[in-house]
Formats: sequence, C-alpha cells, structure tokens
Amino acid sequence: MKKRLALIAAAHCLGLLSAPAPAQQFQAVPAPPAGRTSQPAKVIPNADLFSELRKGGYVIYFRHTSTDFSRDDTRSQSDDDCDNQRPLTDKGREEALQIGAAFRDLKIPVGRVLASPRCRTMETATLAFGPPKKSSEARAGPAATDTDRYAPLRKILSTPVKPGANLVIASHGNPFHAVAGAPHLAEGEAAVIRPLGKDFEIVARVRHDAWRELRKAR
Repeated sequence: MKKRLALIAAAHCLGLLSAPAPAQQFQAVPAPPAGRTSQPAKVIPNADLFSELRKGGYVIYFRHTSTDFSRDDTRSQSDDDCDNQRPLTDKGREEALQIGAAFRDLKIPVGRVLASPRCRTMETATLAFGPPKKSSEARAGPAATDTDRYAPLRKILSTPVKPGANLVIASHGNPFHAVAGAPHLAEGEAAVIRPLGKDFEIVARVRHDAWRELRKAR
C-alpha cells in the first residue's frame, strides 16, 4: 500500500496524473436591503399595464421558465457546460415559446434582450425572443464582496429605457431577490420595472401563463 501511494505521489510530481477540475463554487446570495419588497406598490389594472407596455420604456425581468430540479449546477465548470447545469424541462421550453407568442400577439415592443450566460436562461430568452446578448451583469458582476456584486444588475434595472421598446432580461430568482426583495419570482414569472435613474420600482409581476389576461384587456 505504501509503495502504491509513493508511486502515485511520484506520478503527480512528474505531471503524469492531473488533479480533477474543481467544481464551480457559488457564493451565498446576500439579503436584500431592509424594507425592500418586490411586490408592486399598487395593483395596476391589466388594461393600463398593457397600454404602458405598448409604449415601451420598461425593463421586463424574467426568471427562467420551469427546470429539472433533480439536477443542479454544482459540477458545472463554465457557463457553457450545459450537461452539468439544471436544464429547462419540456414544460419550461413550451412556457418560453408561449411567452414569446403572447408578446408578438400583444405587439409589446421588445428592444434589447439580455440573458444570464447560464444555459437555462439563454434557452429561455432564445425560445421566447430570439438570440439574446449574454450578460454576466444580468446575473451578478465580478465584485469580490456580497455587498456590491449585484451593483451591475441594480444599474441595469435603474437605467432609463427609451420609449418605443422594452428591455427584456432572462435571468435567475436569487439575483432579483437580492436587489428587489421578497418574494422570489416563480419560474417563468416576470417583474415589470420602471427605471428611475438612481433606483427602480416594481410596477407589476406577471406569471408565465398570465400574459393572456392582458390580451383579454386589450
């Protein structure tokens, strides 16, 4: 046994054996600012929400659609390592397609589409709106501390969007919770956000299957 261990140690020293690549480490999600909530301050009638979205100027932040929770990202080596990430289910893919169909039917104008580089968010955005721009900032920036690593996302949500189109983001539940507060977005749910320059406000939350309600209010 000792001889075998010595041979293995020697092989490592000579570079004949390579150490397994470490699994990607995920940072804990910081608590949202005290008193912050992602619930709209007031309920907006569907007809009014539809009218506002048709004008553009909003950020529409989607959490990716339904996923397979029997898998996770702990063994993922990169954002492109789709085989080792939690994937969309067939139900989730259908939800994304239906979201895109509803936007086209309602003629809600979409300008830029950003997506977290994870495979499930990229696929959600692509199925609903076409190929998105990969954006690490839509998930979390490279900051070293929990207190500021979501500053890039906060900036995106706060930066005014020109009227005529809406900015769409496909990302995750935890980053949004960190900047906007509880409750978490459900899979496929969207938050409609009004950018205020230095801050933002939640105008509405729309489940993946509730866009048809705006269609009725049209």
